[in-house]
Amino acid sequence: MKVYFNNSCKICRAEIDLYKKEKIQEIDWIDITDNTLATEETSKNSKELLRRLHVKDGEKILEGAEAFLLVWKKIPKYKFLYNFFKLPIIFNIFSFTYEIVAFFLYLKNKRQLKN
Repeated sequence: MKVYFNNSCKICRAEIDLYKKEKIQEIDWIDITDNTLATEETSKNSKELLRRLHVKDGEKILEGAEAFLLVWKKIPKYKFLYNFFKLPIIFNIFSFTYEIVAFFLYLKNKRQLKN
């Protein structure tokens, strides 16, 4: 499984660093900053990658709240988050909230996009 994240975003990096500390062998952490290989592997452009967290699991690409669920499911310490946020009503609220937060993080970090 590959997790594509924005390492140049302080908030994104801080959260991902918590997950990296768990040293899960099945997860490769991929910084999307100036990474053309990430765009090729995900078939997403730089703007799309910057807008949300992405996970590639096999040939499937998940993004946003669904991507977080998969990350949490793979990390034993955070599996309780998976179990809670996968509940239908909770997931809808989580997904909506994630999109709002991700949008503002995107606005904050979009200057790193090349025209």
